[in-house]
Amino acid sequence: MNNMELLANALEYMEENIGEDIKTEDVAEACYCSKSTLEKLFKCINNITIREYLIRRRMTKAARMIVERPQTGLLEIALYFGYSANESFTRAFKQVWNCKPSEFRSKTRFSELFPKLERPLEDGDQYMRERRHVDISGLYDLFISRRDCYFVCCDIKSLMPINEISRKAGDMAILEALRRLNETAGEGDVVFRIGGDEFAVLTESTKESYAKELVGRIKQLNEQTFAFEGKEIPLSMHAGYTRFEKGILRYNELFTELHTALKESKE
Repeated sequence: MNNMELLANALEYMEENIGEDIKTEDVAEACYCSKSTLEKLFKCINNITIREYLIRRRMTKAARMIVERPQTGLLEIALYFGYSANESFTRAFKQVWNCKPSEFRSKTRFSELFPKLERPLEDGDQYMRERRHVDISGLYDLFISRRDCYFVCCDIKSLMPINEISRKAGDMAILEALRRLNETAGEGDVVFRIGGDEFAVLTESTKESYAKELVGRIKQLNEQTFAFEGKEIPLSMHAGYTRFEKGILRYNELFTELHTALKESKE
């Protein structure tokens, strides 16, 4: 099982069992891998732990329920997501939304993307400050809202020789790939990482011509270099596009589509 399949299976299992009292070891067991392997991959790709993801995803869905079902009691919503007491539910909710559920209900209106969270910026992420970013726990809802939109999938060509220069050079190559995707993608497109050196852009366009054009813009930057310790290192990416056309949206089927688009872009 490759990293993309493992990540998809983990996300799928959590989505299907989000109301249950599942822990990291339960997710790892369902994916037939060790807890440490899964934690390392998930943290590397998503910049949060599985436990943090579960809290955010539950509170994302709880927030939507609070807004869309004003007649449903907060304790009932807490119980639905596995919290036996209002106090523990309120602590988890405030950790994500910085307010109590009752305050959220009285002040918040529904929006297309729920929640509109941004991951903390780290050193080297300055180039990402001007673009909209989506917390991993909100991606599933964005996939649903853009059901008919195209994905553009990218993979760094020959990352191993760059890693042989140094691991830091490989990390810089990944940052450079992200920079290029953020610069070439449209204002409403969302860039996210689906593997060690694999990325996807969820566009807000249902037109195949737009996806083709974006692939072309990405490929035009191939062989351009990035600077590392006085050296200019060329970087190129494979790029392809796809659209999820099956019935019910499932992470593992979606990631299979993305993986297929990447494979075809290399042929």
